[in-house]
Amino acid sequence: MADESNGATKVYDVAVIGAGPAGLTAAMYAARAGLSTALIENISPGGQMALTEHLENYPGFNQSTSGYELSQIMHGQAQHFGVETIYDEVTSAYLSGSMKRLDLVSGKIFAKGIIIASGARPAKLGVAGEDKLLGSGVSYCATCDGNFFKGKDVCVVGGGDTAAADAIYLSRICKRVYIFVRRSEMRAAAIYKTKLAELANVEIVWNTIVEGFIENDGAISGVRIRDRMRGEVCEMALSAVFIAIGTVPNTEFLEGEVELDQSGYIVANEMGNTSIAGVFAAGDVRTKELRQVSTAVADGANCADSCARYLLQQQS
Repeated sequence: MADESNGATKVYDVAVIGAGPAGLTAAMYAARAGLSTALIENISPGGQMALTEHLENYPGFNQSTSGYELSQIMHGQAQHFGVETIYDEVTSAYLSGSMKRLDLVSGKIFAKGIIIASGARPAKLGVAGEDKLLGSGVSYCATCDGNFFKGKDVCVVGGGDTAAADAIYLSRICKRVYIFVRRSEMRAAAIYKTKLAELANVEIVWNTIVEGFIENDGAISGVRIRDRMRGEVCEMALSAVFIAIGTVPNTEFLEGEVELDQSGYIVANEMGNTSIAGVFAAGDVRTKELRQVSTAVADGANCADSCARYLLQQQS
């Protein structure tokens, strides 16, 4: 099915799925290497990076630089080298054979090589009413929605770097911030723990699970929480719940085309090689230990190099 291209259809050397830091880097490197490159993004450049308030741990950038600003810089750089950005969504992919096909909402495109950098999305708590209350007190982005709850009591659910960073950000806006951590310790980096300890309006509540939302007039008015150790259940009045418990890979459109791990992430090596020749995976969508902007950028560069080598071999 992937070989259905014809003379009337434009064929790219490389199609990059996703315009987060991995996809932007991959597209830029591929285009700079002289490859015709399509960059497919269904929303806007940057991915989760664009939602980051300060890039404190990305080399060369200080606290005044936001993820959105870096996203725009990287996208402009990719376009400078000739990358063609297509704002659309990939609904399915046919990746076997020498010619790959991607089905979009608006049509089809063909490419000799594919770099999948579709990233991941925030994981849900799975609590009743979560979807209905999204935008009415339930949020997965503190920097996006925090200002709606200025001077209010809110909570963050999670124990990693994202949860810690969200709580620090919210502490400057909200009256009081509670962090509900499922375990007896946080997985967040030491620098985050130090900052949290310095904030008088932030309280960490250990061994705690959010079991339900309390609703009033269609909006969050509180949560029902359970202590994992003692089994005690209580209610707490809050105006918002910011969920930061991890991510889910955006791989549904692949439908078994490439090998995935048990969590749905693409199995790929350090150079991005997947189980299908000519198909590479970069960034948060692939199986890896550390998911950061810096590692996504490295993945993108590696995948572009691997793809260029693959295409050269196909010509010989």
